[in-house]
Amino acid sequence: MERATAKLTATKETPLLRQMRRIWKYRLLYALLLPAFIWVFLFDYLPLYGISIAFMDYNAIQGFSGSEWVGLKYFRMLFESEMFLNAFKNTLLISLYKMISGFICPILLALALHEIRVAWFKKTLQTAVYLPRFVSWVVYGGIITLLLSPETGVINKIIEFFGGHPAYLLVEPAYFRTILVVTDAMKEMGWAAIIYLAAIAGLNPEVYEAAIMDGASRFQRIVHVTLPGITGTIIVIFILRVGYIMSAGLDQVINLYNPMVFEVGDILDTYIYRVGIEQFSLSLAAAADVIKGAIGLVLMLAANQIAKRINDSGIF
Repeated sequence: MERATAKLTATKETPLLRQMRRIWKYRLLYALLLPAFIWVFLFDYLPLYGISIAFMDYNAIQGFSGSEWVGLKYFRMLFESEMFLNAFKNTLLISLYKMISGFICPILLALALHEIRVAWFKKTLQTAVYLPRFVSWVVYGGIITLLLSPETGVINKIIEFFGGHPAYLLVEPAYFRTILVVTDAMKEMGWAAIIYLAAIAGLNPEVYEAAIMDGASRFQRIVHVTLPGITGTIIVIFILRVGYIMSAGLDQVINLYNPMVFEVGDILDTYIYRVGIEQFSLSLAAAADVIKGAIGLVLMLAANQIAKRINDSGIF
């Protein structure tokens, strides 16, 4: 009788009342979530109002209320600017190269680390590849500059040893994008591999035992057991990386580029920094940032839909 009464009461409750009851039941968990919610609201959602700067002739003294609305004026100025179009092209190319290397290298590194059977060597190697992630680009950029120095750099010493001529590679436009991609992969792939190692650790060991019993080699186990087992993780990471395709790495580029490689190294982030901070053209910089964010959002949504159609796996 009591169960029937409780069931009848539950059917009469509105969805809002049921949700309120659920929140009250798990109130302690929601209380733990509250600081993160406040942080995201203050620093991610509240600043979205600043997008309106891109559509007005913004004056910092007059503020939002005193600035004149100009519609798409600054967007038209951007697409008529050769410097913006060059930065846009460089951003796409550098981000695409980084996405390919930064997507493939961590997977290969995680697979290699997983196959190491000597425990002390595995831990030492893991620590060695993780460490660069914790070094700032200011320090890391200085190390790269020293390594590529035409006089004392190790790279040029190796080139001289094989009969080549030393060169300051950081001022060569033909090599600059390659340097960005390689150094970014070296710095970040160890940290990114952690996610794949965690996914591999969650695979059922009985599947590996069955593959060994069937005579599968180590390479065959990687191809037919490990990779299919972490496909969902690979897809999620790929979708997230697509969302950042318009961010080519401000910290890295601003610490490595110079006027000699400006044509191939200037990206949207450095363009926004230069226009917004140095020239104090806030509306133009905001318009460039809106374009950057909108394209990233569209690409991420498209990649998510494609992933759901192909493998029924996405982030939402």
